[in-house]
Amino acid sequence: MVDTGASTGAGTDASTGTGGRPGTGALVDRYGRTATDLRVSLTDRCNLRCTYCMPAEGLDWLPTPEVLTDDEVVRLVTVAVERLGVREVRFTGGEPLVRRGLEGIVGAVAALRTADGTAPETSLTTNGIGLARRAQGLAEAGLGRVNVSVDTLDRAQFAALTRRDRLPDVLEGVAAAVAAGLQPVKVNAVAMRGVNEDQVRPLLRWAVADGLHLRFIEQMPLGPRHAWDRAQMVTAEELLTELGREFALEPVGDVARGAAPAELWTVVGTGGDGRPPATVGVIGAVTRPFCGACDRTRLTADGQVRSCLFSRRETDLRDLLRAGASDEELADAWRTAMWGKPAAHGIDEEGFRQPLRLMSAIGG
Repeated sequence: MVDTGASTGAGTDASTGTGGRPGTGALVDRYGRTATDLRVSLTDRCNLRCTYCMPAEGLDWLPTPEVLTDDEVVRLVTVAVERLGVREVRFTGGEPLVRRGLEGIVGAVAALRTADGTAPETSLTTNGIGLARRAQGLAEAGLGRVNVSVDTLDRAQFAALTRRDRLPDVLEGVAAAVAAGLQPVKVNAVAMRGVNEDQVRPLLRWAVADGLHLRFIEQMPLGPRHAWDRAQMVTAEELLTELGREFALEPVGDVARGAAPAELWTVVGTGGDGRPPATVGVIGAVTRPFCGACDRTRLTADGQVRSCLFSRRETDLRDLLRAGASDEELADAWRTAMWGKPAAHGIDEEGFRQPLRLMSAIGG
């Protein structure tokens, strides 16, 4: 059985098998993977109530004193970029657009430089509500691009799925992101049997027409307890079959993706007039996991390091930081946490248990 606990507390020897402890430098785990992609959750709050993500009444949000301040977020990201080799920073939530200091955080992170003088790539995962009025400011602050979650183009279906009638606001936000140059604008969609699988082809039609990069994601067990049903999940293979009913798809290269989660296909017959052909991606996190090449590390809104999305363990950097730890002490704690990263998420292993936090509280 794969150990789904991802990290030990700071200062604990997390190694197994190979012996030893992580040294100085990058975020290396005991399986030889190096984390260079940081997902930073800025809040656990959200203005939607997606059925696969949280209960209708919402959750008990983190008390404000437990959430990292803007300065604390920037300091921990600075440690990651300047001392630990992180080269990509994605801001997530909950819904990161509800964070008032977002533009300031983005600007501070965009100004950082890695050890070789390179600026980190910055991006934002959002549900799109409020993006229309903030896209330009985020671009001016230094944000590179956005991922917007759009599971359906049917307004009634969207309202039922998210428990909010806000599809026009989301589509307006997508258009504003394109206009602000936050490109490529990626659209994330989760297809669920009996819910919105009829939207698979319409979503790709829309993405091709508007120059968006569409990515379908298999539904994962990260929502309300006992809400995930494998039988409801539309698999990567089924998604490709459904798309193939209307579109001719050719694999990009050999579809090998390295650390990238999406397998990519070219939509034959698109492009032209100097534009490249459209692509569509499928992220088979359950049936086609990419754990062996995973390069991610996660920081929750309350300052906990998670080495794996499905971890049941966390390492507390917030209390270390508030107790006066130096940057190198924070970096060492982070290295130790990542050294304990499991080999895989273990969804198909006997005894798998869902993470204690829901997706909205972990960050994408």
